[in-house]
Amino acid sequence: MPSLTVTSRAAKIMRDQLARRGTPQACIRLGIRGGGCTGYSYLFEFDDKPPRANDLVVEQDGVRVVVDPKSLFYLDGTEVDFETGIRGHGFKFKNPNTKDACGCGESISF
Repeated sequence: MPSLTVTSRAAKIMRDQLARRGTPQACIRLGIRGGGCTGYSYLFEFDDKPPRANDLVVEQDGVRVVVDPKSLFYLDGTEVDFETGIRGHGFKFKNPNTKDACGCGESISF
C-alpha cells in the first residue's frame, strides 16, 4: 500500500499555518507538478475542500495531509519533515524516488 510520512515537527508547523490562516480544519495538499530546472517540483498548498474519494489521507497530530493518486506515484515512501539550519528553514521532502535535484533543492527529477 502506498505511504507518506509526516513528522510531528512538520505537522506542528502545518497546524500553526492553518490556524494563522483561520482554517484549522482545512487540509494540506501535497503533490508533484511539472517545472523547475530538473523537471518537477513539489506542490504544497492549503485545500479547504474535503479530500477526494481517491486521495491518500495522512493524519498526523491533528493535521490532514492529502495526496492525489498521480502525485502519490512519485511521492510513495516520502517523509515530510521541517528543518531549521544555517541556510534557513522549510519543509524537507525525503523522497526515495528522486534521481536528481537542482542546487537550490526546489526542483527534482525521477
